[in-house]
Amino acid sequence: MARGYSDDLRRKYLEAYDRGEGTLGELAVRFGVSVGWDWKISSARKRTGQMERVIGRRGRRSRVTPESADKIRTWFRAQPDMTLVELQQRLRYEAGLQFSIGRLWQLLRQFGLRLKKSRSMPRSATPKPTESGGQSSLKRSAPCRRNA
Repeated sequence: MARGYSDDLRRKYLEAYDRGEGTLGELAVRFGVSVGWDWKISSARKRTGQMERVIGRRGRRSRVTPESADKIRTWFRAQPDMTLVELQQRLRYEAGLQFSIGRLWQLLRQFGLRLKKSRSMPRSATPKPTESGGQSSLKRSAPCRRNA
C-alpha cells in the first residue's frame, strides 16, 4: 500500500512557497510531487493552520460506549443463553441503542463472548439418502468435529 509523503517534505514544500520561490505548480515539479498534492496540502494548511498532516480516524465513531459494553457483558454473563434478537431488543428498550444483528455478533466476538449452542443429540451415523435412491459415489469421511 502506498504511504503518504513525510511531514518533513510537506514543511519544506510549504516553506519554499511562503518564501516565494515559485508557484505551486513550479514547486511541484521541483519537489517531484503532483500538482493535486500541492493543492491538497495548501488547502489543508489554510483549514487547520498546520503544515503537518492531520491524523484522522477512518470510518464512523462507534456508538458502543464503555458503559454500553459493560451492560452487554453483564447481561450475557447473567443470561448466557440469550439470543442476538433478545440482546438487540434489550439494548433498544433499556439502553436506547439500536444495533443490527451483524454488529451485535461483531461486538460479542470483540468482547470474547460466545453464543451457546446446545447440541441435544449427537450426529446421526446413518447417511442421508440420495434423491434417486442410488448409492453415492463419494467416499465417506470422518465426521466433522468443529469447535471440539
